Amino acid sequence: MSGGVYGGDEVGALVFDVGSYSIRAGYAGEDSPKADFPTIVGVVDNKDEKSMEVDGDSGQTIKESKSKKYVIDTNALHFPREGMELSHPLKDGMIEDWDIFENLLDHLYKKHVRSDPLQHPVLMSEVPWNSRNKRERLTELMFEHYNIPAFFLCKNAVLSAFANGRATGLVVDSGATQTTATPVHDGYVLQQGIVKSPIAGDFITMQCKELLDNLKIDVTPTYLVESKEVVKDEQPPIFKKRSVPNVTKSWHNYMVKKVIQDFQASVLQVYDTTPDEDELSQLPTALYEFPNGYHQEFGQERIKIPEGLFDPSNAEGFEGNTVLGVTSVVNTSVGMCDIDIRPAMYSSIILAGGNTLINGFSDRLMRELQTRTQNSTKLKIVGSNSTSERRFSSWIGGSILASLGTFQQMWISKQEYEESGKACVERKCP
Repeated sequence: MSGGVYGGDEVGALVFDVGSYSIRAGYAGEDSPKADFPTIVGVVDNKDEKSMEVDGDSGQTIKESKSKKYVIDTNALHFPREGMELSHPLKDGMIEDWDIFENLLDHLYKKHVRSDPLQHPVLMSEVPWNSRNKRERLTELMFEHYNIPAFFLCKNAVLSAFANGRATGLVVDSGATQTTATPVHDGYVLQQGIVKSPIAGDFITMQCKELLDNLKIDVTPTYLVESKEVVKDEQPPIFKKRSVPNVTKSWHNYMVKKVIQDFQASVLQVYDTTPDEDELSQLPTALYEFPNGYHQEFGQERIKIPEGLFDPSNAEGFEGNTVLGVTSVVNTSVGMCDIDIRPAMYSSIILAGGNTLINGFSDRLMRELQTRTQNSTKLKIVGSNSTSERRFSSWIGGSILASLGTFQQMWISKQEYEESGKACVERKCP
């Protein structure tokens, strides 16, 4: 690579990891991302024709253009605003709405990086099935609009493997929208072995919502509660409702979803095997208190809901469908790999994504794989016990990769881009 100015400690490279649930960003070589905020963006139709930008003290951004106002970042997004609809820039992990995506990057640079894009090379993660035209358009955006000195695109499964100290393994990533198994061999994704299933975090949230509806529990989001009183078990909650502007249904549902996601993280547990009725009745219960002060103990339900991850035939809404559970996703993916590397895949199953943090997930996966593979197969599941490391694994892998001395000649430099155009991303970033 020409110039050689991106080596080691001279200039800090930036790592951007864009996921369906949140965006993680920070400097290469650090342990955790500097920024972690929702990918979803609030959109308000702008009635004023003036173009302006409003910045709160909280470091949040509200961007206004002639037609739309974008509300970005956690605090700004959680504030009730009249007429604010929510919009997502990604579809199937790939960038769909480039205008929103550009506004997200603007916010990252202005409020979190706080440095001129001209100073920092950028390593960005992408889904393994990203299309060629989207990769080229992203490369063009980074060089032309942000004028960065160097760029690199890397598959998030490869980065998750690096974060766990491996160059070869099967990366099982269960995030918000889907669960995927991606075989990685010597730092390269084996495209033919990628298997996806829609059973993931959002599916579990939907199941929790149905359960609470069936139990006649009204989920009151935090923004509606001004104060609350502690009441006895099973009694209706006593709370004072806060007066708020006339919010949209999409925003209200998003705030309800935040409560349900907290519920599923606190209460749900994956059982060692498919439990029978006797075992279910003897399981310990878990107490959960909702934002309005209502609290209840949950027993069998907290085991039954995550069962759908491993046995979708029990899950409501998927009857008659050929949706794969987590164990089937793993076995199908390994089965699509060359027979010579299957043992290496089974002996290095790498867990990533927030959904794998449900209590008992890895133990259940291990047990099911033992029953479905030959006795001679060596099985090993790799995954950090740290919540943040599991959630941020692809960002951490990017942080490690971009700070390696041996990686510095891999960057697409600005000069290379100007000489060979955006198509160079296909050649330089496998």
